Amino acid sequence: MANERTLAIIKPDAMEKGIIGDIVQRMEEHNLKVIGGKMLKLTKERAEGFYAVHKGKPFFNDLAKFMSSGPCFVLCLEGEGAIIRWREVMGATNPEEAAEGTLRADFGTDIQCNAVHGSDSAETARFEVSYFFEPHELVQYEWM
Repeated sequence: MANERTLAIIKPDAMEKGIIGDIVQRMEEHNLKVIGGKMLKLTKERAEGFYAVHKGKPFFNDLAKFMSSGPCFVLCLEGEGAIIRWREVMGATNPEEAAEGTLRADFGTDIQCNAVHGSDSAETARFEVSYFFEPHELVQYEWM
């Protein structure tokens, strides 16, 4: 597997639960290195831009409203097979369908309030990382 980057978002529902540390710990336990991170309060317009691929779908407005309802912690992760690895750590989008021990099974409450977001492909990851980070905000360092 190739070394790659992916975007992770700790969503407002997880922020409200105070579980940033638990989530970052799981990232690191799965050899996902944090190379960028920032706390943001998205405007509805910025959330709509990020989720533009879903525009016109029935859940789009509710998703943008939810993602702008409180702070998010946005991270760029790096590692071998980072996109798939992060998706495995997150679990299925619907917490009721997520495997035991995944973040969404442990911390999600429904399909929208599912604690975390992750890129679903290399192309999406490139867009999503660049949506939130300038190149100089991503820091390379020796790790493990």
